[in-house]
Amino acid sequence: MMTSSGTSTGPTPTDYSALTPDVILDAVEQYGRQTDGRLLALNSYENRVYQVGIEDASPLIVKFYRPERWSDAAILEEHAFALELADHELPVVAPMLLEQSTLLNAQGYRFALYPRQGGHWPELNTAEEREWMGRFIARIHAIGATRSFQERPTLDIDSFGHRSCHYLQEHGFIPAHIEDAYRTLADDLLKQIEAIHASAGNVRQIRLHGDCHPGNILWTDDGPHFVDLDDCRTGPAIQDLWMLLSGDRHEMQIQFNDIIEGYLQFFEFDPRELQLVESLRTLRIIHYAAWLAQRWNDPAFPMAFPWFNTPRYWEEHILALREQASLLNEPALVM
Repeated sequence: MMTSSGTSTGPTPTDYSALTPDVILDAVEQYGRQTDGRLLALNSYENRVYQVGIEDASPLIVKFYRPERWSDAAILEEHAFALELADHELPVVAPMLLEQSTLLNAQGYRFALYPRQGGHWPELNTAEEREWMGRFIARIHAIGATRSFQERPTLDIDSFGHRSCHYLQEHGFIPAHIEDAYRTLADDLLKQIEAIHASAGNVRQIRLHGDCHPGNILWTDDGPHFVDLDDCRTGPAIQDLWMLLSGDRHEMQIQFNDIIEGYLQFFEFDPRELQLVESLRTLRIIHYAAWLAQRWNDPAFPMAFPWFNTPRYWEEHILALREQASLLNEPALVM
């Protein structure tokens, strides 16, 4: 039931250049939904996501997957995870099942349809909201821990750290005047991170949301929900918690105390994972720069991120990594 449906009418595209409004509307109508011609592009760069008006019904959300990023099996595993969470009555917006599949195809583009779900970014500026988020994520992790991903990636030092650094250097993104400084700093940071992860030991790896920052969460009167699991992967539970923390160490400790109070109501937490917070933050900083570099040929990226790949950007990137080198030596948060 979860196999890919439909066949391409032409070559598999390698970019979004042929994804015209007509293609988008025709794709939705191909699966039995009559559109009213209204089309609104939503804030998404990795994929292309649109709100499509439907005659005599609520609008739908259509997500076109970036060509060649994921295999069909990996996308279907994302969909299966979302459906599993929804079946357990978690507030996750799952893809629609149409013609016995959630992964659809039109003109060589793979896409999925979702019901529209409103909401706003959470502030998380009260203990009550942070505890609520802790309960929500713990419920996801309790289900995520029951089985393993087979097709989705793992958050590890090699893919987020070493390969990201190599990409930036091998493709000439690092300016020549700081290339040696970047290489030395990156090597030292990755050695620090490897030592920290070795010290933490063999922490549990579970299915995660993977990119759990406030921008990926929508809040309504009924609480938080996720509308997308595009970056779901295997990793330690703390990966879905640390991105909800901000400010100095004292402020993050207060925020974490609230989150973990809610979290422990539904799932256990290994305190050793707290050692990983700054190492995971460092890996994210490195990986984010490489992600922008890898997408730089997509016309949407230079328009959306005009500050990237400038001398100032790379100098500030070096400064951010040096700050992380210092933070990696600071005491971890505590329970």
